[in-house]
Amino acid sequence: MASPGTDRDSLFSVFLAFLTLGCTSFGGPVAHIGYFRTEFVERRRWLNDSEYADLVALCQFLPGPASSQVGMGIGLFRRGLPGSLAAWLGFTLPSAALMIGFALALTQTGLAYEPEMFAGLKVVAVAVVAQALWGMGKSLCPDRLTATLAVISALLALTIGGVWGQLSGIALGAAAGVFWLKARATATDGEFAGARASTGWVALLLFAVLLALLPFLSTQFGTAYLALMDSFYRAGALVFGGGHVVLPLLQAELVPDGWVSPDVFLAGYGAAQALPGPLFTFAGYLGTAIGTGPEAVVLGLLALVSIFLPGFLLLLAAFPLWGRLRRQETLRRALSGINAAVVGLLLAALYDPVWTSAIATAGDFALALAAFGALMFWRLPPWLVVIATALIYPVL
Repeated sequence: MASPGTDRDSLFSVFLAFLTLGCTSFGGPVAHIGYFRTEFVERRRWLNDSEYADLVALCQFLPGPASSQVGMGIGLFRRGLPGSLAAWLGFTLPSAALMIGFALALTQTGLAYEPEMFAGLKVVAVAVVAQALWGMGKSLCPDRLTATLAVISALLALTIGGVWGQLSGIALGAAAGVFWLKARATATDGEFAGARASTGWVALLLFAVLLALLPFLSTQFGTAYLALMDSFYRAGALVFGGGHVVLPLLQAELVPDGWVSPDVFLAGYGAAQALPGPLFTFAGYLGTAIGTGPEAVVLGLLALVSIFLPGFLLLLAAFPLWGRLRRQETLRRALSGINAAVVGLLLAALYDPVWTSAIATAGDFALALAAFGALMFWRLPPWLVVIATALIYPVL
């Protein structure tokens, strides 16, 4: 695998690339994977399809926001630990700022939120995910067996549902790869560049210490800051499947105890789905809505960092181990199957929730098809297609 970039401005390039995506990546976690592939595999060529699929597969195994962890992993691969932080900051900053600002406006002015205003953004997500599925399918499912694995993985994800459906598909792909697939070619060094074993062990220890210690400290000292950090860190540490899965946990933590009202919670949930960037920035909204005065922004930032921190620490811990294990031929065969299963998971997600939540009429389908053509065949930049689709949708 290629080594990280060494040019002087590459760290800034990582930040700027992810900042641009943070401003334009509508559509939720699955769509983000499509945006990342278009930008970093096809356009910038920072990594190839196999490397990218390996990274996606790794993040599917880890608790936390999978799409954000993929972004952190790309930054880690490109420029090590500073690059990972730059990637997270760039991708998260636009959405976080908007969510914190929305919370301030909503709690202080009673601003109303109309989800119909943003329906066009769901339509363009169909095109983005379909584009990613097309590209990854051609590369990672080149024969009948891998294509069949992708279909079975999609069926498992749709019929079982939730985290168990995803993990079942990945497990099946791994087992089939070990017994029936050839080991695909890997790069000469066979590691994710930018990862250090010592950093991984420190990250894993810190993850475990915080998970065990924060509930005790919150109970012992009873401060709002510790209680908030405990709730959001625990939610980020114990959930698989990304932002949509964490929402019920946050609702159970915050609404019954009166931290936020159901109306405020649901308004933020709707806004988070309409905005670009990671859905986990909903935590910044909730933390801000909990507080009052200048303290509100501080609580928003604390909630934001707390919910992303466990996923970041687990990625640092897993990165070097993943790099060494993937050199083994048996695991490489398993990865060939897992890569096919990841394509199947994208196929399932294209139907539910992306298609089912966006396509309700023939006009919706026509607009999604036009956006897909603009991305695939005209090679228009995603941000332009997103803006055009959002503007065209209300007049259909």
